[in-house]
Amino acid sequence: MQVVVGVLMAVGLVGVVLPVLPGLVIILGAGLWWTIADGGGVRWAVFAVMVLLAVVGMVAKYVLPAKATAGRGAPATTLLIGVIGAVVGFFVIPVLGLLIGGLIGIYLAEAVRLKDAQAALGSTWAVLVAVGIGLVIELTAGVLAALTWLIAAFVL
Repeated sequence: MQVVVGVLMAVGLVGVVLPVLPGLVIILGAGLWWTIADGGGVRWAVFAVMVLLAVVGMVAKYVLPAKATAGRGAPATTLLIGVIGAVVGFFVIPVLGLLIGGLIGIYLAEAVRLKDAQAALGSTWAVLVAVGIGLVIELTAGVLAALTWLIAAFVL
């Protein structure tokens, strides 16, 4: 069972980087399966740490781009248009279209709002950097959650 849980966690880490799979959810699901299958209070404490780490990663993934956009003075509608662009992009260009469509949506919304292509590019760049930082934080949270399980699996 440990091997299957480890493989699922590896798939979850891939899912953090490739937005086709819900990476942290897969990691938590594998951790929950391990906790329930083997039981024990200490395993629930390990799972609680995994959940805490995953929540930090998930929150960072969404809060950082929103703050970066708001920091540039962009309204919430800019992010909404970015989300719509991401959804459309995902279906037009599978996987990578999510990021490309989102960035194009944000750029277009900002270009219309600011009536200045250079300023819109600056806002879009700020969001891209924030998304990258959010991704690194989310990946770090996933790796730490998986390592928490791995250490516990060998110790318990």
